Amino acid sequence: MKKKVMSLLLAAAMTASLFAGCGNSGNGAAGSNGTTDGAAADNAAESTESGAADTASADGYELALVIDVGTIDDKSFNQGSWEGIQKYAEENGVASKYYKSAEATTDSFMETIELAIEGGAKTVVCPGFLFEEPIYNLQTKYPEVHFILVDGEPHDADYNYSTEENTMPILYQEDEAGFLAGYAAVKDGYTKLGFMGGLALPAVIRYGYGFLAGANYAAEEMGIDGVEVTYYYTGSFDATPEAQTMAASWYQAGTEVIFACGGSVGNSVMAAAEASEGAKVIGVDVDQSSESETVITSAMKMLSNSVYDAVKSVYDGSFKGGETAIFNAANDGVGLPMASSKFETFTQADYDTIYAAIVAGDITIENDTDKEISDLGLTKVNVTEVQ
Repeated sequence: MKKKVMSLLLAAAMTASLFAGCGNSGNGAAGSNGTTDGAAADNAAESTESGAADTASADGYELALVIDVGTIDDKSFNQGSWEGIQKYAEENGVASKYYKSAEATTDSFMETIELAIEGGAKTVVCPGFLFEEPIYNLQTKYPEVHFILVDGEPHDADYNYSTEENTMPILYQEDEAGFLAGYAAVKDGYTKLGFMGGLALPAVIRYGYGFLAGANYAAEEMGIDGVEVTYYYTGSFDATPEAQTMAASWYQAGTEVIFACGGSVGNSVMAAAEASEGAKVIGVDVDQSSESETVITSAMKMLSNSVYDAVKSVYDGSFKGGETAIFNAANDGVGLPMASSKFETFTQADYDTIYAAIVAGDITIENDTDKEISDLGLTKVNVTEVQ
């Protein structure tokens, strides 16, 4: 019941966010990426990139990405998924195309997916939890089509989960990404940290618990006490004046860097950091260094890598349908963008060493989201939870 209620809250929050960010969606106006946001028959968007991904085969575009009402260059799930598809398509001469849904509804998502299938798609990639129900409904209707669901698992309207043999859900081990971010921050000299999450959903909690564990591990290595972390869930994924004001107050009170782990909550934190001298931010999910000069690194899900590997498995015959694929450090599914990170003392060698230790299983990260922070066994980190 708890999972169902939280999923419903998340769906409502994300749907509102999608419409807030796409003001002309559903009105028939042409989008900047060449899509048309009107009727489904008109909202198929061809790639504007050059190369094999632009060229249809005799059977049409056999590799398709279907996105929600967001944009293909969203610097997040859509863009990362498309980059993974394009990479495989260009390397192997496969015809690919992306399709944009007209509305953020299950019916519209299903209609767009079926449009892609009618256009020749034999493999359909759908990024985001909003596609969980549409994939559930279509996976049995089109057993010959391979479905790849990024960051979600198929379920019906009553949250009964089921994955067919032609479907591969992809999830990520957020605790490892959070661990790397917390470890790097403390190793780089930060001892007054903040974690501002969105909804207290399992993925967000895992990011947070990993962040605390990483900070604690680094402090133990360095022999330092008194690492302070202020910890809070805003209750939504929206950018709000309240979140910005709270982040600003943390910075004013001495917090040096905040891990902004809540979608557009990050925009609020970045705005507060930009107005506070020396304040820093850790981004989430994708490399957010281009969003603000205050971003020193990001706890990332390697979207393009995981989508590329999933698509490749379809073509090489190793596709593991019917079960959820977990992407973590061991299969390059999570990490930090070291090339764009703005660390002072934390080096690539430091990163490679801790990453290898996670891969080898030498580090155990507590990721049980039913546990309280007081149960995490932190020895060097003092956490102040804001209620």
